[in-house]
Amino acid sequence: MDKTHKPREVLKADVIVLGAGLSGLSAAKLLKESGLNVVVLEARDRVGGRTFTVTGPKFKYVDLGGAYVGPTQNGILRLARELGVKTYLVNEKERLVHYRKGKTHTFQGPFPAAWNPLVYLDYNNLWRTIDGMGKEIPTDAPWTSPHAEEWDRMTMRQLIDRVCWTRAAKDFARMFVNVNVTSEPHEVSALWFLWYVKQCGGTRRIFSTSNGGQERKFVGGSGQISDKIAEQLKGRVKLNQPVVRLSQDDGGISVETLTGEKYQAVYTISAIPPGLTTNIHYEPELPPVRNQLIQRVPMGSIIKCMMYYERPFWREKGYCGTMMIEDEDSPISMTLDDTKPDGSCPCIMGFILARKARELIHLTKDERKQQICQMYAKVLGIPEALRPVHYEEKDWCGEQYSGGCYTAYFPPGTFCQFSRVLREPVGKLFFAGTETATKWSGYMDGAVQAGERAAREVLHAMGRISYSEIWREDAESQEVQSQPNTMGLFEEWLPSVPAFLSTIGASAVFLTALGVALLKPNMRVRLFC
Repeated sequence: MDKTHKPREVLKADVIVLGAGLSGLSAAKLLKESGLNVVVLEARDRVGGRTFTVTGPKFKYVDLGGAYVGPTQNGILRLARELGVKTYLVNEKERLVHYRKGKTHTFQGPFPAAWNPLVYLDYNNLWRTIDGMGKEIPTDAPWTSPHAEEWDRMTMRQLIDRVCWTRAAKDFARMFVNVNVTSEPHEVSALWFLWYVKQCGGTRRIFSTSNGGQERKFVGGSGQISDKIAEQLKGRVKLNQPVVRLSQDDGGISVETLTGEKYQAVYTISAIPPGLTTNIHYEPELPPVRNQLIQRVPMGSIIKCMMYYERPFWREKGYCGTMMIEDEDSPISMTLDDTKPDGSCPCIMGFILARKARELIHLTKDERKQQICQMYAKVLGIPEALRPVHYEEKDWCGEQYSGGCYTAYFPPGTFCQFSRVLREPVGKLFFAGTETATKWSGYMDGAVQAGERAAREVLHAMGRISYSEIWREDAESQEVQSQPNTMGLFEEWLPSVPAFLSTIGASAVFLTALGVALLKPNMRVRLFC
């Protein structure tokens, strides 16, 4: 009996894309439209990466991963329009809720109101400082910032302690970091976080629903975009193919997967999170700085939780569904209304973030559900919150081929040096993924920008386009137009807490001296004798 095995056929292409998330698929789509033969290798049994839409009879569809889009995110909006995917507004008609020290306060706008004048000044100075420092950081070359090394050595906790004087402002700043990058202030480089907020349009743009990063969602779910691109690629997307080996020489690149499949191409684009590329064996070895980079960029921690109810009782009470919860006993820090645009499937979406996600991973799904319901009832003052009709969640910390969400972050002392090589090609290996974007990095829009930029880098290497054509800026979406999102003149000129206290102190001294000067001469003699 002949026991010899016929060698597996090597599939050849012009370009191999690693990862069928939104960034990899965006790259593959552009390359295919340019007439190239593309193969996409995906480790999971589905496309979409960190976007993940599931369907079911009790909720129709739900985005358990990346979901939100808004003004200035013109790449993802343009792509969705091309594919026939429409958006709808996240509900923010009623008032938002801020819960702190056991009390519920309502407000409107991106940030909670502060009745204590010192807290108000502290809040205002925090946002002004973050935005002001961000203006010094070039989005495409943050390491060239005048204070790059100093700010990179500093954690966001250290910066917050330096800027904020009140406990209320320090606590909210911590939640601001948690919500935006699913990490703790002591874990992240101040330079990286300041850059991250800046390239998303500033503190108000990144944190807001209306006129901000969370303004809209996609009707039918964000996962449709990846599904539709995969359909256009007509079988060129290979699922269940984790890449374990990548070899390149003058002739091109060879890729081998865990299943033993082999592929060859002239160029390759890696569109997977940087840290996960340590699972690939490279021949020749990666350059030293790139090799060091991929060992230094952990993923954020998050569990996304969807609580469904019989009716949207929060709206009936005048609440829009947005809650900012500052309470260590609360599993959830931030919520948004996730009711369908036609009013069906009333739902509150909540994030378990950073330290809390890691602390609550050991609980069962039902135990997390019970804790969340109890907190919603407490914050809203509505017992009906204890009676959901369905619950869905997604623990991204346990995703083998993501490692976490939303994005990779840079710990202190790493961003200034290693961000230089994030997009730097290694031979004929190019890099995409939302982490390599220079606008809305960490979001779906950043994934699209990065994928298309990497594809154009390949086209340039092939001599098909000029270098100046690699970076392209999308025109503003006509359907989702942005409004100015900056501080007013009054807020710009308000003093910080220490400046205010110094002014009060100086004024008191001046008034005392003036009063003494106005006293009668004989009275002054008696006072000072």
